[in-house]
Amino acid sequence: MILLSGAPVLNTLRLTLRAPEERDLPGFIAYMASPRAVFTGGPATASGAFQTFATVIGHWVLRGYGLFAVTLTETGEAIGLAGHLNPPAWPEPELAWNLWDPAHEGYGYASEAAFAIRDHAFGALGWNTAISMIARDNHRSMALARRLGAAPERDDEIFGKPMTIWRHPRAPQPEKHDE
Repeated sequence: MILLSGAPVLNTLRLTLRAPEERDLPGFIAYMASPRAVFTGGPATASGAFQTFATVIGHWVLRGYGLFAVTLTETGEAIGLAGHLNPPAWPEPELAWNLWDPAHEGYGYASEAAFAIRDHAFGALGWNTAISMIARDNHRSMALARRLGAAPERDDEIFGKPMTIWRHPRAPQPEKHDE
């Protein structure tokens, strides 16, 4: 097995965001087979989920950034994906997130991961703006986008599915004071 060497690791209070690895595949396949994946290309067969996972890893290789595996620092368990996307069909770079199991909802994990990827995009990646493409009935993701400071900008369509483009403003930078 080859690992994505050189991919950054983001740490938050409770989470470690790292490059996806083969050990994350069973959780991802289970997620993609479930109705939860309706907003991220599912439900899908195990073969379809594998292809999507391979695309997630390939994005890192081709773009130098991508979706991180969101893991619980304490246990190492992968619970979702969050990161940066910009495949050819996308109108511009996106911040994206998902949790694989409803048992992990309500703890602020998605929010914690989303703030980390936003800060990484506007910091280390040097982005000035970003979008999130959110299905019009994905109310949880819309609420998280609002917490991040994003606002709905326009309606669009990706792969024949209606979406709303949410605009993320550049995160405010701390003031620097001369010493």
